[in-house]
Amino acid sequence: MKERILTGIKPTGTVHLGNYLAAIRPAVELSNSEEFNCFYFIADYHALTTVLNKKTMEDNTFHVACSWLACGLNPQKVVFYRQSDVPEIFELNWILNNVTPKGLINRAHAYKAQVEQNGLAGRDLDFGVNMGLYCYPILMSADILLFDTNFVPVGLDQKQHIEIARDIANSFNNKFGKTFVLPEPKIDENLKTIVGLDGRKMSKSYGNIIPLFATESELKKYVNRIITDSKLPGEPKSLDCTINLIYKSFANLDKAKEFEEKLLNGLGWGEAKKELFELLNTELSPLRERYNYYFSHKEEVFKILSDGKNKAREIAKRKLEFIKNKIGVL
Repeated sequence: MKERILTGIKPTGTVHLGNYLAAIRPAVELSNSEEFNCFYFIADYHALTTVLNKKTMEDNTFHVACSWLACGLNPQKVVFYRQSDVPEIFELNWILNNVTPKGLINRAHAYKAQVEQNGLAGRDLDFGVNMGLYCYPILMSADILLFDTNFVPVGLDQKQHIEIARDIANSFNNKFGKTFVLPEPKIDENLKTIVGLDGRKMSKSYGNIIPLFATESELKKYVNRIITDSKLPGEPKSLDCTINLIYKSFANLDKAKEFEEKLLNGLGWGEAKKELFELLNTELSPLRERYNYYFSHKEEVFKILSDGKNKAREIAKRKLEFIKNKIGVL
């Protein structure tokens, strides 16, 4: 059997260049490999930690589905589904809760960060912490372990979640015998942080994103908003500038080197932004066109998700039956 890769994306807002470069484009490339069976899902239940509005959840979920398809994901080659369409995940989530030490979850980065912020602010340490945030790593473990996942593509900041899934799997295996595959993080060491308009990591929380499917005129406006220094045309520019960091994330090596030489030779910021816009628009135009197609063909998207649900549940039911037999509740 081919090894399995699984990854998900939360429907928490507008898909942007950072999501595309760090998650979607690499996932699509992996899906075209003959080496792996790929499982890609929309993590709508994970999004409940921040999205508690019906229409927002529906709109965001549909937006993410269209985004994956527009970026070239072939539903015939992968298992593509909504997390909420696979109830076996949530049944396994409860089972895993009962073999997961509280101390393990106390060390989870997101929970620790909230506790530390509360401490610094002089608030109760658990202020603003709901059980969705606290138990998030266990649900993520259920996502992974149910499908006997071998590799999970993640950034370094998500590596701990895979380690937690391994710890939980080991705990279950030790109690009930070999049941779960131990997943490994698949980290692209060459993948750099994708910077936003202000030079910080591109993030919706910073408000510095470039939306992936912005119209041509909107894209030009976003590029023109990129913050630059006061150096004039003719003065050498830093290769660590935001414009260059974004440019080389999209350009091939030769084109990236040529652009850097222009910056060192004093290319003006206005001309640099123009070249960046043209590069981005060339790659994103066909994606934008496909996105608009899927966005206007809702029933086709729902059919794709329904087919993915059926494929995912066929596998999930068999695995959950095996697990329940192990614990004596079948």
